[in-house]
Amino acid sequence: MKPISSPEAPAAIGPYSQAVRAGDTVYLSGQIPLDPKSMQIVEGFENQVKRVFDNLRAVCRAAGGDFDHVVRVTIYLVDLGQFPKVNEIMATYFKEPFPARVTVGVSSLPRGSQVEIDAVMHLG
Repeated sequence: MKPISSPEAPAAIGPYSQAVRAGDTVYLSGQIPLDPKSMQIVEGFENQVKRVFDNLRAVCRAAGGDFDHVVRVTIYLVDLGQFPKVNEIMATYFKEPFPARVTVGVSSLPRGSQVEIDAVMHLG
């Protein structure tokens, strides 16, 4: 097992790694919309979703991959009514074949975030 980190994504705010590589699989921890420089949540739902995908992409690249290697995404939303907007934004970051995906409605997320996303990437 090898930890992965990127200065282009927010530093872990707890006892976990940004990602861990096990063989050809990389497990990316959930990202919330923290700006990696200020460590503050960005304003606005669309900006939050974009920031989360940008953070995830930075960790993917630090592991030697990119979104075309992502095989699964889990999205956590405080407001499931925002699901169409997430789809619209996700389509600008991923191309076919799209990864498998789960979307979960939650009552709250760390630091008042409206969205958190984690992923699994395969590099084989």
